[in-house]
Amino acid sequence: MDPEIVANFLSEQRENAPEDLQQSFLSIEDYWDRKLWHQLTDVLVDYFKTPASAPQRLPLFRRFILTFSEKINQLKFVSLGLLAATQCSDDQERLSFLTDLTAKVNKPASQDAYVYALVAASDVKLRLQDLAGARKDLDTAESILDSFDSVETEVHATFYRTNASYYQAKAEFGSFYKNALLYLACIDLASLTLEDARSRAYDLSIAALISDSIYNFGELLLHPILDSLNTPEHSWLRDLLFAFNRGDLNAYNVLENNISKAPLLDEHKTFLWQKISLAALTEAVFRRPPHDRAMTFQTISQETKVQPHEIEILIMKALSLGLLKGSIDQVAEVARINWVQPKVLDMKQIDNMRLRLKDWDSSVNQLGNWIEGVGKDVWAA
Repeated sequence: MDPEIVANFLSEQRENAPEDLQQSFLSIEDYWDRKLWHQLTDVLVDYFKTPASAPQRLPLFRRFILTFSEKINQLKFVSLGLLAATQCSDDQERLSFLTDLTAKVNKPASQDAYVYALVAASDVKLRLQDLAGARKDLDTAESILDSFDSVETEVHATFYRTNASYYQAKAEFGSFYKNALLYLACIDLASLTLEDARSRAYDLSIAALISDSIYNFGELLLHPILDSLNTPEHSWLRDLLFAFNRGDLNAYNVLENNISKAPLLDEHKTFLWQKISLAALTEAVFRRPPHDRAMTFQTISQETKVQPHEIEILIMKALSLGLLKGSIDQVAEVARINWVQPKVLDMKQIDNMRLRLKDWDSSVNQLGNWIEGVGKDVWAA
């Protein structure tokens, strides 16, 4: 493009900019004139991130940035494009804009930028209910990401966030849970508003509870985002998660009335009871010392509040899910458990561990005293 046309355009945009941003345009014009592409890119990114720049983003991108797009960092070029896309009139226009942007960076040397733009386009497709199109783009992005030795965290974060949104739309709660946690691992939590953090914590908690593939909430229970649920309106959900983690049937019964507040939990009420029963079973096994894990069906029924005729099914379910390892004696109605899945412990469970260690220490001392008593002649010899 003719440099004079660009200079006139920038001059016009500077005059239209808010007074406090006009200094930025002077820097933009200076860096462009001197062909300092790195500095120009950085000042443009800062300018585009300023809320007051919103009306000028699309014109600047289309009539200015595209004229030197090949000369700048392609990941930052896509970042500028994504900020400009926020000003499109609707999602259809936005998708067309991002599709063109994606095609422009689809080159061997800029595959990270291509993934970044492709995932952004798939996010728009999700909003337009084109789930198949979004899945195709996300699968392409994932295969490219897997081939990288390293990539900017922002690219991974965008992928995991959009992938989580897809699985949430498909009601695949286990996959949503995994990708949502990976997204949180890629960002600074301080960058989330309190409302956004609370919304993500709420969705994660619901997914953890109703997923038929998640029986260990350790990562979520330890995550600081769960603190955003410490409000009168949402604290019951946080408490419910901890009740499930420790298999606390009494706490579940107290909190059960709140389940109707969350439609998805209400729909899965029967499943939630089965899940808390499994949690109560694993907790009952965990509390016992390893040498005392042969439990009668009657004992398990008392611990889990499950009817005696359903105990065998409960144990088989726990074994099939990998929550327990052991065997069942159907004739004697005894379950012999030799392993229980590790999990995050709360303070009460840690105290139980302390008591078990004290018992073990006492047993070792007794054994030592017995050996010393019956083996005196041996030791003397």
